[in-house]
Amino acid sequence: MTNADAHAPGGGLMTSGSPVAAVVIPAYNEARTMRDIARRAAAQLPLVIVVDDGSTDGTAAMVAGLPVVLLRNEVNLGKAGSLRRGAGEAVRRGAQLIVTLDGDGQHAPEDIPLLLEAHHASPGHIIIGARLHRREKIPAPRYWANRVANFWIGLAAGYSIADSQSGFRVYPARIFSEARVRYDRAHSFVFESEVLIEAARLGVDAICVPVSVTYSARARASHFRPVLDIARIARMVAWRLVAHRLPSLVGLRRELVQRRQQPH
Repeated sequence: MTNADAHAPGGGLMTSGSPVAAVVIPAYNEARTMRDIARRAAAQLPLVIVVDDGSTDGTAAMVAGLPVVLLRNEVNLGKAGSLRRGAGEAVRRGAQLIVTLDGDGQHAPEDIPLLLEAHHASPGHIIIGARLHRREKIPAPRYWANRVANFWIGLAAGYSIADSQSGFRVYPARIFSEARVRYDRAHSFVFESEVLIEAARLGVDAICVPVSVTYSARARASHFRPVLDIARIARMVAWRLVAHRLPSLVGLRRELVQRRQQPH
């Protein structure tokens, strides 16, 4: 069970002819960077939702006095569960677009307009803030783990994805209600991969937009574990391929065999 503390004047963002957009920031022990990220995000969009995922370092206190909505999970739900909860609150407040970014400072909130501009140019798509073009700024284990993930997720989704692991995204809000993905804690870092595959099944592809990236010494150590989390992603992709792609490939082979057997 969770509880909610709404500390912001409600509402959302409606610009002339544009969809309502909200920022959702999942945060677990991000006290050192949370205030700066939330403040800068609030300068880009009026509705910013911070989901404190059972932090023990005072993360929630860091946004006191800022014009943001604070949701607090009594226990740690994981990134996927926190994103889902934040997106649900955003939709309740009228959001049609969900902008997600991490609270550790690697994503620059000032790049939010770049992602929204890409969305307006290609409505209905997921927009990903891609980092891998800045290879020199990314720790080597994370860079190569991301490259491996990109290959397998692109294979399952049916198209190439330049940065499948970036959490800096713009989602059509309907993805959170229509995509059949898991939000449990064990699959926290699998969610952002699985949702791309599931979205492709719904006819929603992702477009990658180059953004800046910063790995600050002030930030806490990454929760992403390259070996374990990539193994979980690979297992999810294998299951998706077997469950969804293999039957269609078997059917295609059967159809080709039948065509060869038919007289010309």
